[in-house]
Amino acid sequence: MEDAEVVRGSVKWFDPVKGFGFVVADEGGPDILLHVNVLRNFGQSSVADGSRVEITVQTTERGVQALEVLSIEPPSGDEDVALADFREIDPGLLANARMEPARVKWFDKGKGFGFANVFGLDEDVFVHVEVLRRSGFADLQPGEAIAIKVVDGKRGRMATEVFSWESALNEP
Repeated sequence: MEDAEVVRGSVKWFDPVKGFGFVVADEGGPDILLHVNVLRNFGQSSVADGSRVEITVQTTERGVQALEVLSIEPPSGDEDVALADFREIDPGLLANARMEPARVKWFDKGKGFGFANVFGLDEDVFVHVEVLRRSGFADLQPGEAIAIKVVDGKRGRMATEVFSWESALNEP
């Protein structure tokens, strides 16, 4: 990777079904191809449009391509706007929710929700698409290993944040 360089930019779009998307570099230039395999090496199977990324890129005869994802920051938005499900929950409880290892049971982006199972527990954890987007993901795949922060809410156990499995391993 002699001619590789580190670039910061924003995800223009990413389609997990097609297996690729594009990043726009902060300094301009051509769109950068982001393949799902590069994203999987980072520990995610999708990334939300508008997410900020730091990637290693290389120019090839087919254009500029991402070689490695170094970091992902979820898309910025109005952080004061909470999901209706979380409005009545103490903000301190939300902030201090424990990260738990989980596996995706199913997720339907079209329906806007899905469920995960925390390892060792029987009950499902509700995962809303907006929580997923604010966590920097576009979609989840059945069986995908993730880490989630969970609180008890109106719908039972609900995810407040979703993390890639690899990022959870680095948490203190």
